[in-house]
Amino acid sequence: MANINLYVPKMNCASCVAKIEKAFAGTNNTLTAKVNLADKQVLISGDINAKAAIKIISSVGYDSEQVLDAKTATEQKAADEAKEYRLRMLQAAIGLGLGVPLMLWGLLGGEMMVNNQNQQWAWGIVGVVTLLVMLLTGRHFYQGMWRAVKAKSANMDTLIALGTSAAWIYSMMVVVAPDWFPADTRHVYFEASVMILGLINLGHALELRARGKTSEAVQALLGLQASTAIRITQSGDEEVAIDALQIGDRLRLRPGDRVALDGEIESGQTLINESMLTGEPVPVQKAQGDTISAGTVNTNGSLIYRVTAKATDTKLAKIIALVQQAQVSKMPIGRLTDKISAYFVPVVVMIAIISSLVWYSFGPEPALSHALVVLTSVLIIACPCALGLATPMSIMVSVGRAAQLGVLVRNGEALQTASKVTTVVLDKTGTVTQGAPELTDILMLSESAVDESVNKAELLKNVASLEQHSEHPLASAIINKAKQDGLVLVEPEQFTNYQGMGISGQVNGQQYSVGNLSLMQQLQIGESADCEQLSAELASQAKTPIFVAVDKQLVAIMAIADPIKTDAAEAIRAMKAKGLKVVMLTGDNQITANAVAEKVGIDTVVANVLPEQKQAKVLELQQAGEVVAMVGDGINDAPALVSADVGFAMGSGTDIAIESADFTLLSSRLMVINDTLALSKASMNNIKQNLFGAFIYNTLGIPVAAGLLFPFTGMLLSPVVAGAAMALSSLTVVTNANRLRRVKL
Repeated sequence: MANINLYVPKMNCASCVAKIEKAFAGTNNTLTAKVNLADKQVLISGDINAKAAIKIISSVGYDSEQVLDAKTATEQKAADEAKEYRLRMLQAAIGLGLGVPLMLWGLLGGEMMVNNQNQQWAWGIVGVVTLLVMLLTGRHFYQGMWRAVKAKSANMDTLIALGTSAAWIYSMMVVVAPDWFPADTRHVYFEASVMILGLINLGHALELRARGKTSEAVQALLGLQASTAIRITQSGDEEVAIDALQIGDRLRLRPGDRVALDGEIESGQTLINESMLTGEPVPVQKAQGDTISAGTVNTNGSLIYRVTAKATDTKLAKIIALVQQAQVSKMPIGRLTDKISAYFVPVVVMIAIISSLVWYSFGPEPALSHALVVLTSVLIIACPCALGLATPMSIMVSVGRAAQLGVLVRNGEALQTASKVTTVVLDKTGTVTQGAPELTDILMLSESAVDESVNKAELLKNVASLEQHSEHPLASAIINKAKQDGLVLVEPEQFTNYQGMGISGQVNGQQYSVGNLSLMQQLQIGESADCEQLSAELASQAKTPIFVAVDKQLVAIMAIADPIKTDAAEAIRAMKAKGLKVVMLTGDNQITANAVAEKVGIDTVVANVLPEQKQAKVLELQQAGEVVAMVGDGINDAPALVSADVGFAMGSGTDIAIESADFTLLSSRLMVINDTLALSKASMNNIKQNLFGAFIYNTLGIPVAAGLLFPFTGMLLSPVVAGAAMALSSLTVVTNANRLRRVKL
């Protein structure tokens, strides 16, 4: 199953999208084509090679080329658009340079009729000059129409080419054979042809400039990729291109340098700024054994690290690929507009012809002139540019904005669904909590003959020394605390593991027993009088009690907790303020789950659940009419993430959780979920605004152009005004979509 990305520079409207998708759908059922009109790219999935895919696109009238490297493709697109922008501005200047003086001539009382030989010669020269200007400024429209004709279809270029050609041909026929026309219909419309082309080119130029801003987020991500790195070799350090690096190469990272490729630190320590990937502003401490990601920045220390992934397999590369894939995807609301647009052009041509025939047959004199004005105006104003851009432009901006927040969106449909969420289901460990246990308390028991101030450190040192041989997840919390306190651990003289209960062993000549209450009972170690009360207090605080006995005497309780994320309570308050229901779903025990829920303000808690029970709870909520967003980070969350209407995976979680989710949160902050839900609502509102504007524009514009208001006002819509309105509608859609880049969340 191949994934081929093609760049189609001449694709510019919704009917282009429909033709390309239809071409691939007509080949066989195994091929799918996702078209990104805003980025002019087509992602083809299925059993096909690039040459065959290019041939299919060529069969419907478009040239294309394969995109092999995201960065190169983006740079090429930017260069192409800059070149096209300059060309369109030049064409606009030439078209308007001729059209404006001709229009002013008519408005200021100049003769626009052909009634004698001198006028024939004068307007004949103007007609030839106009033809040259039309070919110079509108050649791409006429070529686009010809490609569409060869492919037996129609597109936006068809409407523009027909409209401007009709105005020029009619005018030239008046010049060449004025006697064929009644005296009051010998009006020329040369200014309309060039003015329309000038205004549409100007609109396209401004649209290109605005459209370039929509992909700034991806361009910023691509800009994070380093181009060179310092490789350590036997003959010394050498600067090499990224493409020349291999997995296992050792690289030197100096202060201020950008990490070239994903790797593992072999020596040194530093602070790494990961804000460009996670949105977290605070640099992260990194030392030997830690992993670092391509694109992040070394702030102060010097490192030597080993490459663990090629340029195409780094976390940054996968993020860029996900963002681009999401920008190509469609929302259900977008697929509806594509279907409409596929039939739009042929219908518009029919409306234009019928309207002009009605005006010619039944309209007031000069009927022929009126018929031509109606034909040209309807064809020009009906161009479905705005309709085709309405959804993809908003998706592009939204997905890019989400990436800046540290959120990867898998597809556009997820954005639409997220805007309707009514219930947020949160896993506990790694989602509401940090997912990394910490030793929070060492409570010396009052009945033990131990001096607290002297022996806490000694106790921690000996217990941590013993825990070095334990595989229990909580052991790391005790060891990490000892290391943070600068304690030097020793090797125990004897060690015994009690499965599911704890450990015991001899350290510095003393017998230590560390574990749960069951272990203490098995080893016949008597409980302290206040032991039960302390254990209950710790459990109510979501802390796990670890009992410590020395030489068969219970001396202390160590409390281990999974710290709650600093923004968890604030994030959940914000969810509730938006009217969302919040549910915590966890495999942990009920007491601990309730304690965590109480601290962060969650009212509904479901504890002691297995993975399939998590999934069942999500399905139960959906059956009750809720639109469910599931947030999790582990393998046990994957079934629930898939079943939920929208799945959010914590980026620190497992790959399978990330693969199962619609959104991946690179940041560990829960508040990002609120931002994402707010962004999804803003995106849908933006799309609806765009579609409303485009539909209203075409719905009202076509009848007005057809002369619906003439009986009431005595005026017909000028083709020039129609051309300006058409260009303005597309620019309005693109500008409105770009507002999402600055929307407050």
